[in-house]
Amino acid sequence: MDSNLLKTKSIEQLVGDVEHGGRALKRSLSAWDLTLLGIGAIIGTGIFVLTGTAAANQAGPAIVLSYLAAGLACGFAALCYAEFASMVPIAGSAYTYAYASLGEVVAWLIGWDLILEYAVGSMTVAIGWSGYMQRLLAGAGIELPLALSAAPPIGIINLPAVIIVLIMMILLVIGIRESARFNAAMVAIKGAVVLFFIAIGFSWVEPANWTPFLPYGTAGALSAAAVVFFGYIGFDAVSTTAEEAKNPRRDLPIGIIASLVICTLLYLLVSGILAGIVPVTHYRANVDALPGVPRVDDAGVNAFLNAPIAFALDLIGQGWASFLISAGAVAGITSVLLVMLMSQPRIFFAMSRDGLLPRGVSKVHPKFGTPYITTIITCVIVSIVAGLTQIQVVGEMTSIGTLFAFMVVSAAVIVLRFKRPEADRPFRVPGGPFVIPLLGILSSLALMLFLPVITWVRFLVWLDIGVFIYWFYGRRHSPLANAAEQAATPAVTKFGDFVTMLGALTLFNGFFMTLLGYLTEFGITTEVTAKWHEIGVTPDSSDTLGLMVLAAGVVLYVIGRAISKAGGKS
Repeated sequence: MDSNLLKTKSIEQLVGDVEHGGRALKRSLSAWDLTLLGIGAIIGTGIFVLTGTAAANQAGPAIVLSYLAAGLACGFAALCYAEFASMVPIAGSAYTYAYASLGEVVAWLIGWDLILEYAVGSMTVAIGWSGYMQRLLAGAGIELPLALSAAPPIGIINLPAVIIVLIMMILLVIGIRESARFNAAMVAIKGAVVLFFIAIGFSWVEPANWTPFLPYGTAGALSAAAVVFFGYIGFDAVSTTAEEAKNPRRDLPIGIIASLVICTLLYLLVSGILAGIVPVTHYRANVDALPGVPRVDDAGVNAFLNAPIAFALDLIGQGWASFLISAGAVAGITSVLLVMLMSQPRIFFAMSRDGLLPRGVSKVHPKFGTPYITTIITCVIVSIVAGLTQIQVVGEMTSIGTLFAFMVVSAAVIVLRFKRPEADRPFRVPGGPFVIPLLGILSSLALMLFLPVITWVRFLVWLDIGVFIYWFYGRRHSPLANAAEQAATPAVTKFGDFVTMLGALTLFNGFFMTLLGYLTEFGITTEVTAKWHEIGVTPDSSDTLGLMVLAAGVVLYVIGRAISKAGGKS
């Protein structure tokens, strides 16, 4: 194998390459700006939509525990992000942190993972924004033609989703400071709306609606935690702006931790009040999920699931506030979209600047100081997909990608504490190098394992594609690549290394498929949450499938190593 696969870039080299490479971004964000960016990215779909969906279908009143579990997992990861962000104040987020600690190939996988996470998240949010905006327009007597307001096969194109992404693109190209000001205005609007709901709804809570507290059991609450985790995605986006913070060593930890703490408190209050006002399990999608528990008609279910906060206000006779809630939802979702579209291009930019993707796209605008080419590429692709795709198709991948990144960043803290104990750490994860990072790894993995199998399959396929791109392009253009070594390697050895890589990749896939299978086999997860039928597999044969993939990986790996040795390389 090439020697650069597990090589790392030192912190000093990473920072020096940016400061002296002529491609540094403009520093203009304060701790306040960073905190608002985090809140802007977090408070949105998670509080205005997912609260009702997860409560009705998976958790019941225990939705507060679901948000708490997801918040704790994020909290562990946030502390790890804060340590790295204060040490490595440049663009790239988890990708850059992995490059400094775990090696180039791991950094590539995380960067590739984050590109998918933020792009798919942006598409999902843009489609959701379109739905809320159309509801607002309808309230004002403006109806858009179906052909221009829905993706195929219902319409021709979801034009509002396309337009909002292109507007965000212009704003992001013009400048990070201008984007931060716009985000601050959106945060103020949606923050006022959320506090308004808490103040109004508190006095209408019926404690009887909190009983039974765990109607779907503990597994249901944990499954809901994996779903509502989508609502927490955003605090990590703060770290992608590290290169644009005025005082990153101090301000980044503040922005990351403060935004997460504030949003977690708001989520707990809103979800608890919502479940106290509305008997949420009566609005579940599946009538057979809770035998003996009443369920309203389909129209009532749809009304609640589409806009649970506004529905709750209607239920207590405060329908006059529905327009206000919808306006706040539009503002909330707009700021989420802004931060997501700001984050992905910066990871794309960092990978290009390192040579793992074509260097030509990592250019900084001469006037605005923004990564304008990667921003334009990202926004154009997101707008096209959002305009032509249904929300359920693109809404399943974001959480698993983020959780995977959280695991890697948590592991990277442990590794770097031992590899570079002398490095300057303006912020240190409390409790030593093991406790919080290990909790971050385990809690993130636990949430991942409660996601549907089809989500895992899509995620693994995306990583597999990324490995092939790295193998045939990234590792050859890496600044750490040894050209002499590559030229001297015999063709037989190169083929053997390729087969070895295929074997390792198959083992990676097989490990997780086997783990998912045994979780179902032992009753920890169920067909209701795992949904093995979506990939044509029965729960009873799920572990067998994983073992077969593992066996294929072992065979490929052994054959690859044998070919490499026959070519003269050990």
